[in-house]
Amino acid sequence: MKKINSTAIVLNIENIDTDQIIPAKFLKSTNRDGFGKHLFSNWRYDDEGNPKEDFAFNQFESESEILIAGNNFGCGSSREHAAWAIADYGIKVIISSQFADIFKGNALNNGVLPVEVSQDSLRVMMKYFSKHKSVKIQIDLENQVLKAVDQDIVLHINFDIDPLKKQFLMEGISDIEYLIKQEKEISKFESTHKL
Repeated sequence: MKKINSTAIVLNIENIDTDQIIPAKFLKSTNRDGFGKHLFSNWRYDDEGNPKEDFAFNQFESESEILIAGNNFGCGSSREHAAWAIADYGIKVIISSQFADIFKGNALNNGVLPVEVSQDSLRVMMKYFSKHKSVKIQIDLENQVLKAVDQDIVLHINFDIDPLKKQFLMEGISDIEYLIKQEKEISKFESTHKL
């Protein structure tokens, strides 16, 4: 992932916890695949499994790769399944004014970029992109910039990310794959530092 250019889903709810992201009743697998269909299940579907028309995910384009969500996203339990569900659904970027630390780490470890913006910027974005559903946001990971230009809005927001996690996302690799790439260096270090 170097650049994402996508419409956004706006979920104007604060303190979304991991049990809402992926309800506990779906945590029966250790395989990462298949959780996307259960993302926000209690909010997305009624008791018969029909989509609730008033829920944000059912009002925006299903191809959207960006989620704009309320403050303190991913709070609650530390279940990694929440990040799995978001990634499996196809969301590559979450924009919020604050993320729970454990969720933020899980997201990065699963190829999902959490972008933190100010509360004022978040309010502006939520209001605008709720009404203008076809306007795209560009996430430039390499330069760490969020951009959007439309008739009534111009955004240019810099964001922070850990340099190593940035490298992993840009190369599409995991922590383990990174360590495997360092095998020669690790072996060399071990051979020169014997106990």
